[in-house]
Amino acid sequence: MNQLTLTTTAQRPLRPLVEAALNNELRMLEAAIQRTEKNIRGYEAAHGMTSAHFVQRYENDELPETLEFVEWIGEYRLLSRLREKADAYRGIKFGH
Repeated sequence: MNQLTLTTTAQRPLRPLVEAALNNELRMLEAAIQRTEKNIRGYEAAHGMTSAHFVQRYENDELPETLEFVEWIGEYRLLSRLREKADAYRGIKFGH
């Protein structure tokens, strides 16, 4: 568990400001996740295979190195990073 202490010279309470910023960032991450999932579904439909199967074939060099496949693998990896980051934001708890 990591802990962070914030201080400010402002008279305004800091906690609501930080909570709002974190919630806003989480909303943006969730929107990015939805866009990326939609893009991935498009690749899956166009090529008739799941991303899991695609990644396995791609990493085993069973597929040609096309721009579309490079974009697909990029979207797949991006989705993983976005989900990790969103999970980290969801795990933030405020002490009293």
